[in-house]
Amino acid sequence: MTRPEPSTSVLPGTGTPVLEVDDLHVEFRTRSGVVNAVNGISYSLAEGETLAILGESGSGKSVSAQAIMGILDTPPAVITGGGIYFEGRDLFAQSPEEQRKVRGPGISMIFQDALSSLNPVYSVGFQIGEMFRAHRGMSKRDAKKHAIELMDRVRIPAAASRVDDYPHQFSGGMRQRVMIAMAIALDPRVLIADEPTTALDVTVQAQVMDLLKELQRDTGMGLILITHDLGVVNEVADNVAVMYAGRIVERGTVDDVFGNPAHPYTDGLMSSVPQVEAKGGRLLPIVGQPPNLAAIPSGCPFHPRCSRRRLGDAAAPGRECATDVPPLRLVAPGREAACHYSEEVLGV
Repeated sequence: MTRPEPSTSVLPGTGTPVLEVDDLHVEFRTRSGVVNAVNGISYSLAEGETLAILGESGSGKSVSAQAIMGILDTPPAVITGGGIYFEGRDLFAQSPEEQRKVRGPGISMIFQDALSSLNPVYSVGFQIGEMFRAHRGMSKRDAKKHAIELMDRVRIPAAASRVDDYPHQFSGGMRQRVMIAMAIALDPRVLIADEPTTALDVTVQAQVMDLLKELQRDTGMGLILITHDLGVVNEVADNVAVMYAGRIVERGTVDDVFGNPAHPYTDGLMSSVPQVEAKGGRLLPIVGQPPNLAAIPSGCPFHPRCSRRRLGDAAAPGRECATDVPPLRLVAPGREAACHYSEEVLGV
């Protein structure tokens, strides 16, 4: 399969894309019905770029990352459409062995729960060293030496004396550093960080994010950051994609999206964050619940929760929120949104 021509709807990064996701669809076929987890998302990531993917739980963020890594449980998960291109090569068109050569050395991932992701019966040094033994054919001795070097690199104190310790002997922050060491062991060109600061205190969160940014500066890798933390996104990301009901509903630079949201869901996320200057004010939560992905509402998936919706608006025939699915489209220079009325909100 040949790579498609670059889509004009995919915002460019800072250079030639190293990773491209094109119209990806993933569904889960269960006894209760089909769950449409990812519904046609597209984006690209350039070398050295940080792309943040935001959205409520169940919006498809982690599922799309797992599809990239080839670790979805099949069944029940099925990739029903789209392509994933690494350095221009279609991963879906490659054999499992060829894909394994990419996933690890080319694309790597940090999982959100380090304790459950690490094997409790093997030392952290053995688990880090496995990357070198499996992909580079190193001996156990050389792999252990490289594991110590990586533990030093991610600032685990007394790495040489702790290399034979087990995951339960480390704090949450140190376990996350072990996960980062495993992920960067083979100098990947793309790193996916899925909620890398979950369950960590604020100080440790900052240390972990500073470490990721330092590693990115040193290696030039592209970083996909999946998170709920808008503050972290504002600090470290270049571009942001907002997901809802398995779709990207807004995309642009962090400054543009955070400064003037074009989609009502993004606006709701921004409004639900406490503001220091709004002393005594009330939080404005998004009303309602995220949709059931086995029965996504007709029209715009967000319309049942949207204060901007125009049901059956005679002034805009054929664009009713409850019946017409708005495509993700360019609504301003460098801005894309999947809302019928984004131009009006942005004043363009």
